[in-house]
Amino acid sequence: MASSSQTTPAEETATQLVSATKGFDYLFSNDIAPAKELFSKEDTPFHLLGLGVCAFLEAALSLETEKVAEASRCLAASEAGAKKQMKASKGSPSASRFPAGIEWEILHSDIVVLQGMAHALGETYMGYLSCIYALNSAHSRFTKLFKTVFPDGLERYKTPSSTPTPSRKSSISSLRSATTAAPKKSGFFSRLTGSSLAVPERIPSSFTPEGPVEEMIVAGAAFGYGLFNLVFSLLPQKIQGVVGFLGYTHDRQLALEALAVSATKKDVHSVFSGLVLMTYHGVVLLLSGYQADAAHITKQYRSILDNVEPRYPTGALWVLNRAKLLRMTHKSNEAIEVLQKGLDPAMSHSFPQADTMLVFELSWILLQQRRYIEAADAFLKMIQLNSWSHPTYYFIIAGCYLCHGDIVKAQEYLDMIPELLGANVKKIGGKMLPTEVLIKKKIEFYQQKHARKGGDPKTYATSIQLSPADEIGIFWNTHAFMDKSLAESLISQWSCLTPAVTAQTAAATAGPEDQLDTPDDLALRALLLGIAHRTSGDFTASLAHLTEADKLQPSIQVSTWIGGVANFELAVTHCRQTDALDRASPVGTDRWQATFDKALKHLDTAMQLSPNSIDLSSRLDSRIAMLRDEIATKKRMLKI
Repeated sequence: MASSSQTTPAEETATQLVSATKGFDYLFSNDIAPAKELFSKEDTPFHLLGLGVCAFLEAALSLETEKVAEASRCLAASEAGAKKQMKASKGSPSASRFPAGIEWEILHSDIVVLQGMAHALGETYMGYLSCIYALNSAHSRFTKLFKTVFPDGLERYKTPSSTPTPSRKSSISSLRSATTAAPKKSGFFSRLTGSSLAVPERIPSSFTPEGPVEEMIVAGAAFGYGLFNLVFSLLPQKIQGVVGFLGYTHDRQLALEALAVSATKKDVHSVFSGLVLMTYHGVVLLLSGYQADAAHITKQYRSILDNVEPRYPTGALWVLNRAKLLRMTHKSNEAIEVLQKGLDPAMSHSFPQADTMLVFELSWILLQQRRYIEAADAFLKMIQLNSWSHPTYYFIIAGCYLCHGDIVKAQEYLDMIPELLGANVKKIGGKMLPTEVLIKKKIEFYQQKHARKGGDPKTYATSIQLSPADEIGIFWNTHAFMDKSLAESLISQWSCLTPAVTAQTAAATAGPEDQLDTPDDLALRALLLGIAHRTSGDFTASLAHLTEADKLQPSIQVSTWIGGVANFELAVTHCRQTDALDRASPVGTDRWQATFDKALKHLDTAMQLSPNSIDLSSRLDSRIAMLRDEIATKKRMLKI
């Protein structure tokens, strides 16, 4: 008989998990150095995963290619350990009331998701494809784990805020079908892989987890399944076409609900689930353009943040999300204060990649608020903090100085870019970053424009009339969150450029002596005016200018991305216009149906105008997918 001093495998697993959890507490409190130190002391799969998570977060928050490679190495080591434990657990007593080894299956699923996401960090199509291959190889495992832990679905589990509104909750039939039906093995990879998990006796619907291992299993199964489905659903539509060949379909609403359930638990997975949900809600609020129920999204976001923030008051990730939430609720000056306080030298700063995200967010809000010199300084600090795309930051900084009226300074920063875009530029998958491809074309465009006007080649910044910062800002939807007065001042500034236009006469014809002398110039101004007019509340003028940008698409030579973005913005404007009318006085389902018909037609056109060869098409693709989801949600709310 074993002595009482000997530990059982279950106790050993629990001890390892509790030890690794302390490392995650350091990580979430902005102390990555002691987190790495703790994770390095033991070579259990939990600790190795901790090292992988540290490297992954450093990579995801900095987009530095060497960090991505380090994350892949650490995750591979953790995966090997998890597989070894999975094999050893066969025939051994279970560490929980669940099947033996399920905790290692959960751990392995965490690793698979992180490996897949690491592939997608660069926003390249090869990266997205690699992500799909990595995730699809394990989709039957995710489904089986979820079915094992949640045989009756998720209805009885509470979420961080009150019960989701019907507009965003999956149907009961959807939930039950996901958790009771056997996973279909029709996909290309699913025929080659599968879970080794034995089917247990039915877990009762009244099950409450006891101890760290069961807490990890419940939170981890919900997290893994939720994140797995969410990542698939957010891949660009063109990439999702591959999923049909692989035999997989996703359910985004079920994914969000699973993550919400996980976020209520005490395990480390709950913190990650909250972080994923906040990131997702923040992206939807920032980039979808229109939300069917923005108040509900904001409520979910705030509830999750309120739940986790007190646990890690010094954590940069929570400071970042607090600022994002303030920005999305049009409290930008308060967001700036929160970020500046989070960057105070007196705060703990051993997690520089997280601090970098605070500076990144601060940079964009300062630009949005037209605090150009402060924004330029913040973007310059980004160059000092990480190695991701310095040409992009210099391009934006040059734009900030142009807006401030300092053309000499703007030219200095523009002159730094060509060398950075040369042979030594960092590439992902052998290709330049999407923003850098666009920037290289724009610099050549500016130089040719200046040459046509007979200017000195060394001072081509004098011929730039539309700020590079404003142009790049379109892709981050910067203008949508500025104050009405700021939008109106931009409208006045842009409208006065020759050939002049007004809100009533969006069309203009360029001549050689005009400040805007090409269809590219005119289309970009029309696009910017359309977005700014919508921010100011003038939907009629917005539609006129966006339509003009779309009409100019056949004549555009360089900025061929404008047509697709203009159609996306037209779809957003139609939805927001009807929403504004509906708030003033209900317009009825017929008006909404007509709005949706127009919006979806514009989104179809946007997809047609944005093949893979178009600059930053994958970002537009994702925005289109988000807006389609919001339209579908609004239709359900209206019972259309």
